[in-house]
Amino acid sequence: MRRLDLELQPRHSGPTAWALLALGGAVLALLVLAQQHLVNEQVALEDRVHQLELKLGRRPATAAPQSSAVIRQQAERLAQMRSVSLQLQRPWQQLFAMLEAMPQEDVALLSLTPDARKGQVRISAEARNLEAMLQYHQRLERSEQLSDVSLLNHEVLAGQAEHPVRFNLIATWETGHARP
Repeated sequence: MRRLDLELQPRHSGPTAWALLALGGAVLALLVLAQQHLVNEQVALEDRVHQLELKLGRRPATAAPQSSAVIRQQAERLAQMRSVSLQLQRPWQQLFAMLEAMPQEDVALLSLTPDARKGQVRISAEARNLEAMLQYHQRLERSEQLSDVSLLNHEVLAGQAEHPVRFNLIATWETGHARP
């Protein structure tokens, strides 16, 4: 095996290497100073524009310049508040009362998922058989609160004794005072 030769002594660099290093450091320092000067100038110009807008009355005195990220965040929050407001304006009791008043001897409601933004409601249910599912679909179509009732999917549960049908419907939720 060959002997490992480690050189632990630093190599001596020539004067040109040191000159290049010093020149690079000087250029870097000049660039940092120029960047700092440009940042200060930009801040001064933004302040001057703000003052001129105040004098011209184009900007209220309390308004501060906002970044696009802040504006985007405020728009998202406003959209969320509108969505919550729409859901609160919906006549929930009327929808629940209408669904509870329907004859449901052969149909059991599993879930109700309203979407106030789209003005739709999704109904998941289980019927004793296909005929009961179709009758329930027709009763929903004839109701005053729901329109455009559509069957999304259905599944016959063959593993159970009576072969019930699990299905999902979607319908447009009509309301008199709330906008869908």
